[in-house]
Amino acid sequence: MPANTHTPLAQPGSGAHDENEYEDLLGLWSDLETALSWLLLHPRLAEDFPAKLRQCDRWLQDLVAHDTDAALYLMFQLAATSTVGYSASHALVCGTLCHIMAQELKLPSVERDSLVRAAFTMNIGMTALQDELAHQRERPTAAQQRVIDAHPRLGMELLEELGIRDEVWLEVVGQHHAAGADSETRAAPLRLLGAEGRLCRILATIDRYAAMISPRKSRIGRSSTDSVRAIVSQDAVDQNDEVGFALVRRVGLCPPGTFVRLDNGDTAVVLRHGDRPMYPLVASLLDRQGGQLARPALHHTGTGKPRIQSALARSAVPLELNHRTMVRLGLYAARRGHGLGA
Repeated sequence: MPANTHTPLAQPGSGAHDENEYEDLLGLWSDLETALSWLLLHPRLAEDFPAKLRQCDRWLQDLVAHDTDAALYLMFQLAATSTVGYSASHALVCGTLCHIMAQELKLPSVERDSLVRAAFTMNIGMTALQDELAHQRERPTAAQQRVIDAHPRLGMELLEELGIRDEVWLEVVGQHHAAGADSETRAAPLRLLGAEGRLCRILATIDRYAAMISPRKSRIGRSSTDSVRAIVSQDAVDQNDEVGFALVRRVGLCPPGTFVRLDNGDTAVVLRHGDRPMYPLVASLLDRQGGQLARPALHHTGTGKPRIQSALARSAVPLELNHRTMVRLGLYAARRGHGLGA
């Protein structure tokens, strides 16, 4: 497994932000995905799998604490631009969102740990198959479907074999696709559920959301707004979908790393949250005719025109971004304007 040799990152506002540091940050996200991918593909080859998985979790926490908006930007770009290593990419997206949602929902730290580690490993019973299916246009074969149906149980059994003793973690992996089956449980307030039920419901929502925004050969990814609306409308039994509404509240309808159409016709990428929840900092990339701008044009959408007209799926934007430039640009604009985002 690639070694985690990163050093602690300075926190926002410390005065230590510079271009080299953000080069390191972006490289560390890529390194984390690589490390997690190896661990999920070769779990039996890892010396002390539980320790290695906890190491990935600590790495994730450090990166998100360093700069949440940069984390979201990179995570959404990762989810929307590639199907290479889909299983690890999906696990990292889900783990990151679960970590952020645990903070938003004020989960106890022990539940937060079980939730994020379950998100990392929920598909460990079919990692290679999940990567294969991401490239497959045809429906799963009968043999593939049997593995898909059995993967929660297979994953739980494999984790037990690998030395995982956290019963809540194991139960959430084993039940993560059954969380929405009972409408009464789905409608119950989270605080009235046991830890397993509460975490299963959170993970099931995040899992579906992350799958919707991620492209596969069989379908393109949805826009983040369409994905959130689908999740909230599907889960809003008795208007009590705490998880879906918390996702909107914390991550936003147009989170960093997603694409939007502005009311002046430009196509833009969201760089950071703004001071007002639904009015982020964006950078225009294409004009109304679809021509690439010579340089990105920054807009604080909360302070006037232009405003966001609609969200766009990644497939609608025929442009490759320099993510290092975009992350640094967002940080620079936030410092010059309204301070760091959420």
